[in-house]
Amino acid sequence: MELWPAIDIRAGKCVRLLKGEFSAETVYGDPLEQAEAFVAAGASRLHVVDLDAARDGGSPNREIVLGLVSAVAVPVQVGGGVRDVSAATSLLDAGVARVVVGTAALERPEVLVDIVERWPGRVLVGLDHRLVAGPDGGLRRQLAVRGWTAGSDRDLEAVLQDLEPLELAGVVVTDIERDGTEKGPDLAGLEHVLGLTAHPVVASGGVSLVTDLKALGGLVSGGRHLAGVIVGRALLSGAMSLKEAVTVCGR
Repeated sequence: MELWPAIDIRAGKCVRLLKGEFSAETVYGDPLEQAEAFVAAGASRLHVVDLDAARDGGSPNREIVLGLVSAVAVPVQVGGGVRDVSAATSLLDAGVARVVVGTAALERPEVLVDIVERWPGRVLVGLDHRLVAGPDGGLRRQLAVRGWTAGSDRDLEAVLQDLEPLELAGVVVTDIERDGTEKGPDLAGLEHVLGLTAHPVVASGGVSLVTDLKALGGLVSGGRHLAGVIVGRALLSGAMSLKEAVTVCGR
């Protein structure tokens, strides 16, 4: 299970949000310094998100992101604001290993197809969801867009089915209500996702303890395990050391 230490960027700073709320922000300093610290501590890959771009589009932190990518000698996957072929190409041509497409995958699926056809195996789809009440009174996993500031009319399960024919690098599945809370990952939900898709699944949201990583590593459905896990606040706050995380994940 690959470990992806996370660096979220807002207004040029490394930050973490609580449940995706821009009003609930903790600042952790300079993104490049944090990236270099992660790599020095043993990280072999990084997950970077431009939060401003995710919410508003454009590329407000692009210079910082690309500076980080060029400064570290590990693969970096980048999300936030990748809403057309041009945005994906500019990142991948500049040395980004993989891009994460979220809003465009739901609002303009034809754009996702174009990006994947041009860059097969180097695109992940971000599936960020909340549990909401469905029309039948039950709960549904509603996907969010635009930096989690808006809901969509799509459910996680239906979109996973639509994505099956595409040559993706995987899907990043985030339970928004757990993200940044360090309350533990959604084990049951992630196991459910593993059983629904043949794509590699990267878990995100809620990881706090080494025991969380062990539990994620032990998830299996149909003989398949999680491909990776993204960890942010727990590493930045010191609740978990990167060395511990790398040891548990194994890579």
